[in-house]
Amino acid sequence: MTTSSTSPQDASLEPVNAVAPSTLPPFDPRKAPFAVRNDGLPAVPAAQLTAQALRARFETPPVWTPELRREPRLTERVPAQAAVLVPIVQRSQGATVLLTERTAHLSTHSGQVAFPGGRVDPEDANVAAAALREAWEEVGLSAQYIEVLGNLPTYTTVTSFIVTPVVALVQPGFELTINPYEVADAFEVPLAWLMDPANHRHHTVPAPDGTKRQWYSMPYQDGADERFVWGATAGMLRNLYRFLSAPIAGLRPAGPPRGIKSSGKATLT
Repeated sequence: MTTSSTSPQDASLEPVNAVAPSTLPPFDPRKAPFAVRNDGLPAVPAAQLTAQALRARFETPPVWTPELRREPRLTERVPAQAAVLVPIVQRSQGATVLLTERTAHLSTHSGQVAFPGGRVDPEDANVAAAALREAWEEVGLSAQYIEVLGNLPTYTTVTSFIVTPVVALVQPGFELTINPYEVADAFEVPLAWLMDPANHRHHTVPAPDGTKRQWYSMPYQDGADERFVWGATAGMLRNLYRFLSAPIAGLRPAGPPRGIKSSGKATLT
């Protein structure tokens, strides 16, 4: 993968897949207390992460329940529809997920890891079209390399965006052209690493209203850089894990090892 820069888009840009609203006091999410919440859950086997297996999973989806659907509402804005692309790149050494890092100058959610995505425009034929358009506008990922598999359930952010994750296979050979106004970097994380609950951290911090805010993170060490995947992006990846690991009818699920009791679904409060 190679990258180059282009001039900023003229349109007003607003992030949708992040989790730190202005009503929360400034904090470093990397320093928030956490626990590894795998509950004995197994990693998704490599055989279920191939292009053929992913196509089959979306063609005949299992019965499953998303773990995370809604973050606490901390704004009075009218909810808006949005879409993000979950680009699974078919590398020869194993599938990866293409992610972006937002630029530091943005007034909100600067520097955070995100999927390409944004608000669904009236001109978009559907959420998949919106996700493909945003991927082109943000990082120059051409639709000719993309095969849409299907959607995950919506995920509502604290900023009242109702986000539909559009999962797609991406063939190698593309070149990215990053929009420097909103994207500082684009990088890839192995899908197998993201689909292993041993790499999922569950954070809890006190909120000004006396409640607690909770979220997942998946810090990935990319050479000298730590790619801190967290908030809504990590929540949608956690749902992807639940989808890919759900047992298929007629097959016995692996389940937690003996002696380990599952504590059930985590929730965002």
